[in-house]
Amino acid sequence: MDSRAITSTDFSFPGQSGLYHGKVRDVYTINNSLMLSVATDRISAFDVVLPKPIPFKGQVLNQTAAYFLDKTKDIVPNWLQALPDPNVSAGVKADPVKVEMVIRGVLVGHAWREYSAGSRELCGVPLPEGLKEFDAFSEPIITPTSKAETGHDEDLTESEIIAQKLSTPKEWDQLKDYTYKLFARGQQMARDHGLVLADTKYEFGVVGGKLILIDEVHTPDSSRYYYADSFDAFGAGNSNEQPKQLSKEFVREWLMTNGFDGKSDQSVPEMTEDFIKLVSDRYIELYEKVTGQKFVKDDSPDILKRIEANVTKYLKEQS
Repeated sequence: MDSRAITSTDFSFPGQSGLYHGKVRDVYTINNSLMLSVATDRISAFDVVLPKPIPFKGQVLNQTAAYFLDKTKDIVPNWLQALPDPNVSAGVKADPVKVEMVIRGVLVGHAWREYSAGSRELCGVPLPEGLKEFDAFSEPIITPTSKAETGHDEDLTESEIIAQKLSTPKEWDQLKDYTYKLFARGQQMARDHGLVLADTKYEFGVVGGKLILIDEVHTPDSSRYYYADSFDAFGAGNSNEQPKQLSKEFVREWLMTNGFDGKSDQSVPEMTEDFIKLVSDRYIELYEKVTGQKFVKDDSPDILKRIEANVTKYLKEQS
């Protein structure tokens, strides 16, 4: 396994007041006000963390998220303040809204699996008859989910969100407005780089009574991208080949092809070195495609030592 891939962290930073290990990120709280999000090289699918890490994945996620947070801050303020390290983002601590704002422009992935199984409603949103996989919706649809700390996220309807007091009606209207505007920006930026942003998710938090955008934005972990030329050709009936994608969905498809879709009685198939390299290359390709920037691999021999030194230096500069 590539020694440059990190699977876990357990730092003790100056002023550290909390540590949360997520599926992909390890989040450190400093003095109960600053958040340090460390993007590891763990990869999850079907809400299961796979047994082997993907080299450079964390760096790709961290830098992609930072790029899009900067490009969308005119729409909604966000949590990010600095990148002390290629794998680390620093920003304000927010109280998270307990809903993930999933928005879909194309009938693929989970939505297609539900539709093809006979469902004509998703999260309370009615779906018309006669749709095919990869069909674009006439307007993007919001299909929110719960934010499960363990296990699977669950689909939610708007009425369930209000009834469970996961959001107030006023806050919910603001969440929807931000979500539509962020997705429109993401779709346009994708098209500008020869891609189609099919769906994505956003997470929000509250600071001082105001909503801000938190977590990651338009990354390959949170979004589904296709190459525009193959997507358009397929949609126009000019190609029988499914649109070529550039996202984590191909990992899910590989798992399903090899008999795993997250059920407790299933075993994750063997991740070969060739497959791991393929996934790593795909993440790097997406970064370069969506940002238009060259990805520079940080080849530090000891990533953990590098992170600890860079973050400690950053915290001293802030004190």
